[in-house]
Amino acid sequence: MSLSRKIAHNTLIQIAGKVISTILGLFSIALITRYLGQAGFGEYTTIITFLTFFAVIADLGLTLVTVQMISGRRDDENKILNNLFSFRLVSIVGLLCLAPIIVYFLSYSQIIKTGVLITAVYFVFPALNQILIGLFQKKLSMDRAALAEVISRLVLVLGIVIAINLKTGLTGILVTTVIASLASFICHYFFAHKYAVIKLEFDWLIWKKAFSNSWPIALTIVFNLIYLRADILILSLFKTSNDVGLYGAAYKIIDVLTTLPFMFAGLILPILTAAWLGSNPIYFKKVLQKSLDVMVIAALPLIVGAQFLAKPVMIFVAGSEFADSGIILQLLMVGVAAIFIGTLFAHAAIAMHKQKKLIGFYAFTSISSLLAYVILIPKFSYMGAAWVTVYSEIMIAILCAYSVFKHSRFLLNLKTSLKSLIASLIMGGFIYLLPNLYKNSLGGLILVIILAIVLYFLILYLLKGISPEDLEAILKKQTGGASNLPPKTNL
Repeated sequence: MSLSRKIAHNTLIQIAGKVISTILGLFSIALITRYLGQAGFGEYTTIITFLTFFAVIADLGLTLVTVQMISGRRDDENKILNNLFSFRLVSIVGLLCLAPIIVYFLSYSQIIKTGVLITAVYFVFPALNQILIGLFQKKLSMDRAALAEVISRLVLVLGIVIAINLKTGLTGILVTTVIASLASFICHYFFAHKYAVIKLEFDWLIWKKAFSNSWPIALTIVFNLIYLRADILILSLFKTSNDVGLYGAAYKIIDVLTTLPFMFAGLILPILTAAWLGSNPIYFKKVLQKSLDVMVIAALPLIVGAQFLAKPVMIFVAGSEFADSGIILQLLMVGVAAIFIGTLFAHAAIAMHKQKKLIGFYAFTSISSLLAYVILIPKFSYMGAAWVTVYSEIMIAILCAYSVFKHSRFLLNLKTSLKSLIASLIMGGFIYLLPNLYKNSLGGLILVIILAIVLYFLILYLLKGISPEDLEAILKKQTGGASNLPPKTNL
């Protein structure tokens, strides 16, 4: 199979897997929110968010570094992979051991403190999965990761149903998440054996190089974590579990949607890296522009559609008790669009090995956002948190884009973005004119969403904002495709 066809195959499999995983994920959220209610889901959200801080810090940016270090190194690929796997295991276990100790001294309820102790194990397995995902990305076999995710989501849904029937409360839900996480790791580990024998290894030179390559990414991830997750923690300290539950329910929808840009950017990263290292800036810019068009085409209709459908979506996803989450989702969806754009430019900067240039940007955004959270959340609760989240995501998108523009001399073409905006507004008008009757039932809501999507892409196609050649241009084999481009030039 040719490289372009293999990438296309992986992309389609990932999309199909992501659709199934998303449906299962939303179904699991629906079960949990209806079972736990606002307060219980607020406690659940606080536990997961608190542990996320430790897990993300332990990430150290090793997923992206794995792709960099094993690219073009077939001779010692397995050795590098095993050392990175071991490095990740040590870092994640070491940091997660601190979580139950630190939470003990905070003013949380005993159920949250116990929940942190139970759920800490959950984060070990996704951390190890990320190293294996780096291998799958390099081998263009992300279909395996997609299958593993679907299996783990099935385990999660089944476990939640059992926990609800047994009336095990929040503890049962937390134990179920741990079991689903373990199932995901077992699948990833088993699938990875086609390409490598995974075992623990220690080579100081590899660990040192990994840390040297990853610390700039790790530092930006920590800053990213502050402005991305500090909202829920600060909300949990100043407001009730009900407020956290409402905000957390809307944020769960955001978490589902933001996996899409990271998945797409992860596929594009090796292509951008190869083009940049191959001193082929023309191809680099072409792929970046086409990728940006894809991100904009996906992001704009989400913003517009949410303004009309956020409340009914939250009711049908989380239950009528979470209807007030709709206004939060409307606002956070603007941040989602910024994440789509910012993720692409952040990955482009990594492809250019300019990740150190982003540290100051992330530091500024994190500090300013943290101050804003502390000031606004006590006064405006979850709406203050949402406004600051939108600010932080827009700021990061702008600063990452600036860095790429500066170092690659990339010139932005907004023709497709404008056409996407027109199509989105027409779609929004269509949704607005439909009677509420169609939006207040599950079948009607699904029909409205499907019709809106069809209308959007039809208008976009008529405006010539999308064509089959666009995706082909992104997934084109770099070496073969480059032959049809102007000669390579140095930056």
